[in-house]
Amino acid sequence: MNDPHPIVLVAMGGHAFMQPGEAGTIEDHERNAARIATLLMTLVERDYHVCITHGNGPQVGNLLLQQEVAGSGVPPLPLDVLVAMTEGSLGYILQQALLNELRKRQSKRYVVTVVTQVVVDEDDPAFHEPSKPIGPFLTREEAEKRRDTLGWKVKEDAGRGWRRLVPSPSPQKVVQRYMIRDAVRQGHIVIACGGGGIPVKRKADGQFGGLEAVIDKDLTSAVLATDVGAALLVILTAVPQVCVHFGRADERSLGAVTLEEIEKLQAEGHFPPGSMGPKIEAVVRFLRAGGRRALITNPESLPQAIDGRAGTHFVGGI
Repeated sequence: MNDPHPIVLVAMGGHAFMQPGEAGTIEDHERNAARIATLLMTLVERDYHVCITHGNGPQVGNLLLQQEVAGSGVPPLPLDVLVAMTEGSLGYILQQALLNELRKRQSKRYVVTVVTQVVVDEDDPAFHEPSKPIGPFLTREEAEKRRDTLGWKVKEDAGRGWRRLVPSPSPQKVVQRYMIRDAVRQGHIVIACGGGGIPVKRKADGQFGGLEAVIDKDLTSAVLATDVGAALLVILTAVPQVCVHFGRADERSLGAVTLEEIEKLQAEGHFPPGSMGPKIEAVVRFLRAGGRRALITNPESLPQAIDGRAGTHFVGGI
């Protein structure tokens, strides 16, 4: 039997709040949030119950830069706390934009932001080989000084400077999953797992503790989409469709593909880990876990993509 109010989980990047060339002011964030909120009304108007996740890369980077500038004058905060701060601030900006759009349409839905913790495994290999670059670009001398004094792992990043590397473990469980699911089922729009969620470990005595790490927001989105029973996982990115042979003369856009087909293309190495790779892996994990349908497109194409006229659509086994 078809659900009259299927759940959709929408995952969008931190750059949805901050476009290339922008300074990242609060006005930039509010303007971009208003734009994306208008596009997301497409889902509300089609009677979906909506859960939203988002990235936070530029915003956490700015917080790290603020700490650098403050120096010893202000006590530094660990990375898990910075993730929590951006969950709150970006959630506030987006929920206000969504609430304003809902009120324009005289909708009685409400919007809530959940500061979300995500359990990861302390034995995840990522903790032994940090690979996620974060924070400001440094000179080699500055980076090596921090490596020696603070124990950082550092690496040159794409010719632009040196950066700190942190672990990016695989998400295991969303701690607040039942609260998020119940609120979504009641028809409220829920913003959760910002920046992939706050990485936490489960101690031997059952207590939780924060970790210095960054979780991929698309992989967390796949976990949460499964937990809330989403009928559709939407991943918003910079391109309207997924392509194979990207950037080559024989580049080809994908319209509709099955789980088996996308796994074959994935195994052939079409989706680099630094760009489309995590998004494809998130789709695969969601469909393997029983999800019915997933979609990758850019925000501007979302209204057409929901009607099947744009984007790349993925379907699982029947």
